[in-house]
Amino acid sequence: MSRVGKKPINIPTSVKASIQDCIIKIEGPKGKLDITVEKRFKVSLKDKVLIIERPSEEKDVISRHGLFRSLIQNMIKGVSEGYSKQLEIRGVGFKAQVQGKNLTMQLGYSHPINYEIPEGIEIKVTKQTQLEVSGRDKAKVGEVTAEIRDFYIPEPYKGKGIRYVGEYVRHKAGKTVA
Repeated sequence: MSRVGKKPINIPTSVKASIQDCIIKIEGPKGKLDITVEKRFKVSLKDKVLIIERPSEEKDVISRHGLFRSLIQNMIKGVSEGYSKQLEIRGVGFKAQVQGKNLTMQLGYSHPINYEIPEGIEIKVTKQTQLEVSGRDKAKVGEVTAEIRDFYIPEPYKGKGIRYVGEYVRHKAGKTVA
């Protein structure tokens, strides 16, 4: 039984929500987002409270009920407050800078790495080795930070690479000479 899906979603005063057929549109100070909910779910909006009702007690319906409620809740938080993740670059000579809509990183390779910043995402370089990725879409922020981290995953011997702030990288002992 999905307990998450049964909870009503309170909409803040700074956010507007509208329902057209199966499309729920959320608009707030940070921008607009929309989601298409399956037709079998009934969505109603009354007095700044959004309620999602499920048609049956089948297992897949119950799981999707909670999923859609969580996605809509994340959209509301995204357009009102936004989401952000921090990355840290560790390594000698490793640095990053934003040039227009591109993120340029020096990661010890023979060439600089250029990453085109997707629309709806903002990247700030707080220090040369600290990045802050922010945006209104939680999934997109997570996806972009994962793509940037994949350019140089932290290695276990020296700890060089791109990591999330607060991420623990387990270190291994190197080879020992007998």
